[in-house]
Amino acid sequence: MTQPVLPLTRVISGGQTGVDRAALDAARLSGLAIGGWCPAGRPAEDGPLDPAYPLTETPEWGYEQRTSWNVRDADATLVLTWGPLEGGTALTVRFLEGEERPYLLVPLDEHPEPEGVRAWLLEERVGVLNVAGPRGSKAPGIYEAARAFLEWVFTGGGPVPEGGAV
Repeated sequence: MTQPVLPLTRVISGGQTGVDRAALDAARLSGLAIGGWCPAGRPAEDGPLDPAYPLTETPEWGYEQRTSWNVRDADATLVLTWGPLEGGTALTVRFLEGEERPYLLVPLDEHPEPEGVRAWLLEERVGVLNVAGPRGSKAPGIYEAARAFLEWVFTGGGPVPEGGAV
């Protein structure tokens, strides 16, 4: 059965290790545009964010403004979780609820079905998707799980387009 084509054209995140970076890598591999906001100085827990990730720096150093602006600039946000909400992931959900923005919480540790996320993206007509979740040090293994899950979501389980390598 052929998967419906998503309206998705761009994926944004803050560029932190873990879910943020997995989303950018999966999107690029799937042929989608990537971007978003990162804090001034491009900090991440593994050092300055690689310039290969085309994120724009916010005026402020720190994660609150970056998180707020990525929520603001997206049609909807996908929050991938691994355990309880905490830190920046919890902050993202607070911003989403305060802004009354569409979002979907997906607990990766509960083996979710990617088809449900695809259906939500279609229903919400999401063109620009913000993806958030725990950093790598807070949830070891989440980068790999999130990337594999998101590649399936973005491609419908089909092959990744030629030349889509990261």
